[in-house]
Amino acid sequence: MDASAPSAAPGSASSAARTTPRRAGAFQTGRQRLRYWLVLSLMIVLSFGFGFGLLAYDNPIPISDDRFWIIAKMRATDVVVMALVATCQAVATVAFQTVTNNRIITPSIMGFESLYVAVQTSAVYFLGVAGVVAVQGVPQFALQVALMVLFAMFLYGWLLSGRYANLQVMLLVGIIIGAGLGSVSTFMQRLLTPSEFDVLTARLFGSVTNADESYLPLAIPLCLVGTVGILLRSRRLNVVALGRDISMGLGVNHRAEIIKVLFLVSILMAVSTAMIGRMTFLGFLVATLAYQFSGTHDHRYTLPMAGLTGFVVLSGAYFVMRNIFSAAGVVSILIEFVGGIVFLVVILRKGRL
Repeated sequence: MDASAPSAAPGSASSAARTTPRRAGAFQTGRQRLRYWLVLSLMIVLSFGFGFGLLAYDNPIPISDDRFWIIAKMRATDVVVMALVATCQAVATVAFQTVTNNRIITPSIMGFESLYVAVQTSAVYFLGVAGVVAVQGVPQFALQVALMVLFAMFLYGWLLSGRYANLQVMLLVGIIIGAGLGSVSTFMQRLLTPSEFDVLTARLFGSVTNADESYLPLAIPLCLVGTVGILLRSRRLNVVALGRDISMGLGVNHRAEIIKVLFLVSILMAVSTAMIGRMTFLGFLVATLAYQFSGTHDHRYTLPMAGLTGFVVLSGAYFVMRNIFSAAGVVSILIEFVGGIVFLVVILRKGRL
């Protein structure tokens, strides 16, 4: 019997073990990966279905007629706005929850939209009904986006990425600032005439109809910059989600990364809010569903799922409420109601913020 044979077998096994590649993927099993791609494919199909349905449903002109596309083109603005808002809200919320390491808070809950209310109310208070017209237009839209980005960067950049960053302090300061701006806005609203108040209320009510087609040439590039910027940082977001100490140990500049992500998040939220107004719980609802549908924490998969889920929720709600119940105006109320319930359920299950 060869004495080298027994030692050769273990050696061969260990050599094979050393040459076997080890990977840490986004999915633990192939079944989870298959489930993700099936759900993503379903979301893509639903997105095309609802999008085309909003363009074609109840169109009196046959699709073979050229006039059909004239009516479809008039409706296309609303579909594009829905896609922009859904993408901005979904991507911004997922990224924000990652850098804050909290699945509950969102940029909207932090009082971000209070500045939008303050700007709109101030315009009507000082200029009357003409103030609504004064804050409309591409220059005014660009100014509102710039103000919101500066406000968000001051709040989040200072309180989250500073040397003594503290989530509880950020929550408290954000709520206080939002409440303060809300109180000032409420005071001015009480001094308005009934007609001015009605016009202002219609403007503050979150709706796709608030968007102006002239905003799109500016809103689309800003949305692309914010979305693509966050998607390109997906791998870094995966590391940031591990915490400050671990991410720094892995070579990621935690403070600089948070500042960059917050800047992109503020752009997305500013565009969404300035386009259609307040939709506080849309981002939270979409992000929560995206986490459940994805089955992974890898942002390379979660972010696309969140964007598609947001468009399906928003366009599907508008399609059903507009064409079946003839109540398109209550879509934002319905989304806020469902999102608020989901928010409370998540808090009650977690037992903490």
